[in-house]
Amino acid sequence: MRDIAIVAFSQLPSERRAEPRDEAEMVEAIVNGALGQVGLTHDDVGFTVSGSSDYLVGRPFSFVAAVDGLKAWPPIRESHVEMDGAFALYEAWVRLLHGDIDVALVFSFGRGSLGPIPDIMNLQNDPYYVQPLGLDAISAAALQARALIDAGKATERDFADIAVRSRRDAMQNPNAQVKGEFDAKKILKEEPYLSSPLRKSFCPPITDGAACVILASGDKARALCKRPAFIRGIDHRVEAHQLGLRDLTQSPSARLAGERAGVGKGKVDVAELHAPFAHQEIILKEALGLDASVRINPSGGALAANSIMTAGLIRFGEAAARIMDGSAKRAVAHCTSGPCLQQNLVAVLEAE
Repeated sequence: MRDIAIVAFSQLPSERRAEPRDEAEMVEAIVNGALGQVGLTHDDVGFTVSGSSDYLVGRPFSFVAAVDGLKAWPPIRESHVEMDGAFALYEAWVRLLHGDIDVALVFSFGRGSLGPIPDIMNLQNDPYYVQPLGLDAISAAALQARALIDAGKATERDFADIAVRSRRDAMQNPNAQVKGEFDAKKILKEEPYLSSPLRKSFCPPITDGAACVILASGDKARALCKRPAFIRGIDHRVEAHQLGLRDLTQSPSARLAGERAGVGKGKVDVAELHAPFAHQEIILKEALGLDASVRINPSGGALAANSIMTAGLIRFGEAAARIMDGSAKRAVAHCTSGPCLQQNLVAVLEAE
């Protein structure tokens, strides 16, 4: 196994609408930002992989247009996943293990402002039995939150406390674009349900965004970055597609991915969990065995800025940033995909 590390991370502020930028302009900004951090050019990159969704734009192979934000010539070795950019990072990590290149570039972008995201997410459900019901993402998450309450594992006050903490932390993050005061009692008293028991503050905002991460191997990583965030373990697990076949109050896939990635093999300082809904943080903390000493989502997390197809990659970038700036020695990065935490990707990042 080669030593592979995150050496640079760049992101655009998560905004309700990213106009007047188009996809290529968003990609150009974040890619040049990440390359500039470590003094590289496009010619130094051995492999490029991106994550996005054609469903948002409404045309096939829309990601090809975003590649215009990269160098046009000579041709590059490039790949794409129709998923969050964190899964593109996983592919880049595997590619670097081959040993013939030393630098990989990962980017993702998403424009949630282009369509009704909760309804679009219904396309992830079973096409024969569930999609015709019109089960939007918020309603599916509400089923999970209700199951958690009915099992005695959480209360609405717990959800409110998580929402308040996330948004207060996000106010210190210039990329989260969060404003205002937040109070748990006020949320419970004044906010109506979007889908019981989920109130507006328990759900993620719809935002546009883009992010880029640069991976490098071994001595190359050490030369590019004073304190690289080495990926010491990474694993991806999937649960049953049908919601009725799962206990929605637990996440066996996150637990198994965490075990295989080595989360429990040392003290965790920071965990960036991709928990778009407040109650999902509770499930993920239990699955990954994270105790009260672990700081969860110091960036504010996806609950404060949930740019589609990008929020998971941002969790990896934010976790790595804590390693690179010296505020943490060991961090956990997590990304989810599918309804009710169906898929989970977990990585352990460490300083050398």
